[in-house]
Amino acid sequence: MFLRTSLRPLVVCAALFAISQAAPAQVKVAVVNLQRAVFESAEIKKADVEMQAKFKPRQDEIDQLNRELGAIAQQLQNGAGKLTAQAESDLNATGQTKQRQLQRKTDDLNADATAFRNDILSKSSAKMTEVVKKLAEEKGMDLIVDTTTTLYFKPAMDLTNDAIAAYDKAYPVAPVTPAAPKK
Repeated sequence: MFLRTSLRPLVVCAALFAISQAAPAQVKVAVVNLQRAVFESAEIKKADVEMQAKFKPRQDEIDQLNRELGAIAQQLQNGAGKLTAQAESDLNATGQTKQRQLQRKTDDLNADATAFRNDILSKSSAKMTEVVKKLAEEKGMDLIVDTTTTLYFKPAMDLTNDAIAAYDKAYPVAPVTPAAPKK
């Protein structure tokens, strides 16, 4: 009994010592604005220029249809009371047809541009996530948090610029050369 009571404080001290030795080292945390890192990468900037060039002819068609609709509306307004019933009916029918064309072309362009954008962004986001993981390992970070979920952080903890530089180095892109104007 005496041995049991005299060893109890020794066992408690040994347990406390073991727990204190097992306590983890300080956790190294950093933050990254993943959205900004993706959007400011050279790859996305190039894709944006390519997207503008790819969809510009279709946007020009939509702009032309808008101008034609405006001209028809102007003709109807200027000819109010002066146009024959048949001429007014023809202009209204033409305007409705062009309005349907405009709506269809606008919807198609928006759908195609959204699909193109989403495809590029999903691929780039996945690659950026891998770059950030590698960056965390290189810098010995235990945890990287997106700034969108963080209330406060010191600017020194922000690795966004490092992530952009590492991404551009890992996935270099050729400079965009604008297409020669058509003659």
